[in-house]
Amino acid sequence: MIMMKARLQAVAGRIAQIGLNLGALLATHAARAVNSLPGGPAVNGLDLPPAVTGIAADQKWLHYFMLWICTVIFLGVFGVMFYSIFKHRKSKGAKPANFHESTTVEIIWTIVPFIIVIAMALPATKTVVAMKDTSAADLTIKATGIQWKWGYDYLTGEGEGIGFVSTLDVGQREQSDSGKPTPVDDYLLKVDNPLVVPVDKKIRIITTASDVIHAFMVPSFGIKQDAIPGFVRDTWFRAEKVGDYYGQCAELCGKEHAYMPIHVKVLSQGDYTKWVDAKKKEMAALADDPSKVWTLPDLQARGEKVYAANCAACHLPTGKGGGPIKPLDGSPVVLDADKGAQIHTLLEGRNNGAMPSWKQLSDTELAAVITFMKNNWSNKTGQLVQPSEVAAARK
Repeated sequence: MIMMKARLQAVAGRIAQIGLNLGALLATHAARAVNSLPGGPAVNGLDLPPAVTGIAADQKWLHYFMLWICTVIFLGVFGVMFYSIFKHRKSKGAKPANFHESTTVEIIWTIVPFIIVIAMALPATKTVVAMKDTSAADLTIKATGIQWKWGYDYLTGEGEGIGFVSTLDVGQREQSDSGKPTPVDDYLLKVDNPLVVPVDKKIRIITTASDVIHAFMVPSFGIKQDAIPGFVRDTWFRAEKVGDYYGQCAELCGKEHAYMPIHVKVLSQGDYTKWVDAKKKEMAALADDPSKVWTLPDLQARGEKVYAANCAACHLPTGKGGGPIKPLDGSPVVLDADKGAQIHTLLEGRNNGAMPSWKQLSDTELAAVITFMKNNWSNKTGQLVQPSEVAAARK
């Protein structure tokens, strides 16, 4: 009896300990949990995201309209079938009818589906036609898919001439590579340069790509358009609410596909005008004279910033490379006295896009980052590349 009591106490102690451990685990999980991101993914979300455009609202209405029609059809068809099976079962003495055809039934099952199809097609066609109407846009922006980032060029409207590249935040990429990312609401959605647009304006997005097929998708706007190399496609939206909205490349475009987010910042008209003025001043300040002859220290300092923003995610700040990514520290191409080899590598890319093309960078930026790589880590070549050399290689 004493031994049995001792065993029961031991079992009770173990159960209590398991309960404490489970409680601690749940508490830790609760502390690490992220919240729904306004304008982006929702935790445990089952429904379509809140609509911010008229098109998105129409799509959501169509979704439920079609769902209810299909539900009614499902219940009607299977209801009649199961009722017939139950009511006319053999055990109750039911005997099958013996007839060949029924004109009435055939007319009914022809007319009723026809009416259903028309009822579904009319609102769907109206929405699809509206989705394709990109005319009379207040602002036209070209979105270029690049492995693995987005390039934005403001073509017409307020902000015309503005252009920049939007890349995943370096800190979030480093956290992803570590395998132990810090729980944040906008994980892998934070970018260095969001796309900025005014509220209540028709924004036309022209999509294309520089390498492989990408897709521009922002669920809250109800838009998704493929970006295909050599082709231009377009879509549009009119955001009805100021805020931040998120999307991602929706086409499997390579190993960095998960690191190609879209962040659209919708501002009031006044704030958008201020942003345009500030952006143009920033671009003017950063504009480089392609004929300028740079010194080695200046190119290295400029190249370090370009490297951190564009190259460090794959090749690491140490230049050692990560996984299958080849190291730059000690690389024969980097150490080669023929500077043209590295210039063409950055302009054209290599290995079918595994090393993407960086031709979207300016001549000065490319010259600076090449010079930085040639004179950083153990690569003490003393070589420098001038912007004029990159410009000549582009031709």
